Amino acid sequence: MIATAVLVLRFALSIALYVFLGWALLTLWRELDQQGKALAVQKKPRISLRYKPEWGNDRTLTFSQTEIIIGRHASCDVSLMDETLSAQHARITYHHRQWWLEDLNSTNGTSLNENPLTTPTVVISDDEFKCGNVSFVIRIDTEESIST
Repeated sequence: MIATAVLVLRFALSIALYVFLGWALLTLWRELDQQGKALAVQKKPRISLRYKPEWGNDRTLTFSQTEIIIGRHASCDVSLMDETLSAQHARITYHHRQWWLEDLNSTNGTSLNENPLTTPTVVISDDEFKCGNVSFVIRIDTEESIST
């Protein structure tokens, strides 16, 4: 009789443990799904680059993607035929809720606000950077300007 009661109790505790584990996993999955959806709809601020080519007037390019490659190669997002630019000269990326500028081991280097760029660095609106002999000015749209 006691053996039967112990067996039933062990069986009930095993079921309770599996129910608890299922509930815990379901709760974790729902939380992860909710955070994923929140990140997916998070707005990334647009970035504009103003530059002046050798021949012509100032040009402004606006991007909403999270990675921008600057260089001479035709596959670059900002492709300029300037001999001082490397094929892939610099990269601007958006992560950790900030825009970052990094040099891609270019021959003539990249400078940010007249300082040589040696590591990826956070950039803000009105920062000036130079790739080779080409100067750029950054403009980052704020959330207020996106919604209006």
